[in-house]
Amino acid sequence: MHVGVTYDLREQYLAAGYSEEETAEFDQPATVDAMEVALRDLGHKPDRIGNARQLVTRLAAGDRWDLVFNIAEGLRGVARESQVPAILDVYEIPYTFSDPLVLGVCLHKALAKMVVRAAGVATPDFAVIERPEDVAGVDLPFPLFAKPLAEGTGKGIDATSKIADRSALNRVCADLLARFRQPVLIETFLPGRELTVGLVGTGPEAEVLGTLEIILLPQAEPDVYSYKNKELCDDLVKYRLVRPQDDEEVRLGEALALKAWRALGCRDGGRIDLRSDAAGRPHFMEANPLAGLHPGHSDLPMLCERGGIDYRTLIDRIVRSAAKRLQPNVPGRNPQMLTAP
Repeated sequence: MHVGVTYDLREQYLAAGYSEEETAEFDQPATVDAMEVALRDLGHKPDRIGNARQLVTRLAAGDRWDLVFNIAEGLRGVARESQVPAILDVYEIPYTFSDPLVLGVCLHKALAKMVVRAAGVATPDFAVIERPEDVAGVDLPFPLFAKPLAEGTGKGIDATSKIADRSALNRVCADLLARFRQPVLIETFLPGRELTVGLVGTGPEAEVLGTLEIILLPQAEPDVYSYKNKELCDDLVKYRLVRPQDDEEVRLGEALALKAWRALGCRDGGRIDLRSDAAGRPHFMEANPLAGLHPGHSDLPMLCERGGIDYRTLIDRIVRSAAKRLQPNVPGRNPQMLTAP
């Protein structure tokens, strides 16, 4: 297949004046290089497109692809991850990973929690803070945990994110509201193990690839998988592959993750992040339907590699899942005519 590749390169945004934190979710050239090599080795013809603006330029020039492998995160707004898929939907071009609706719901962490809770998936009690005055209405027991409503890669999470009292809650929420210009999600803090579950496939065909336990080393920021801990993970974090047949908590976590994945409507591949309560019961924390794909660094490729699934196989399984949505050409239908004035 002729496979376009959409992505946001971190170095391009840094050169344009954006900060390290603003660009934390964007990709390194090594990620795009690895994807391109894997796609070519699988017999496809990869074509680098770039970000949403570059995609629009290519489409306006008449370029088309059989499938787009999309890892573009977008820059602004709660629906930023939906931008590239929405554009591709307009042009009836299939793509990997979830559709615009699912990406928007998953990035809005409170909406994602509402969806999975309605499906019977355990998730910590929570509140959404849209302005400093809302803190007074929070009626959850301390300690609490605070993070921006619609960020990833640990953005906005640090040692202050675990909150012990009302004064700290006011202070942390005011800071996050000002820095990220979006609501703050407050959750009951869970003191148990942190797990991330990798999945592949869609709907009934979705299955678990494996699970990593995230273990913070003594020199790490305590209690939280923070931005700093993620950026310096080689020195601050130990990742341990854990197996359901050896660990009842992992078995329960994988079953919960698969249920959440299907309830949210996620497609092709990604991760579900979990944390356990004091009794060892896993809870849904958030979904990652556009999981990082840096080989050897991102959680999904790491758990696959440790479970005996190489990078090329991971990419192949994602593409094969997405390719099931390819539609045959319909005689007499010409979408190109819709571009005429």
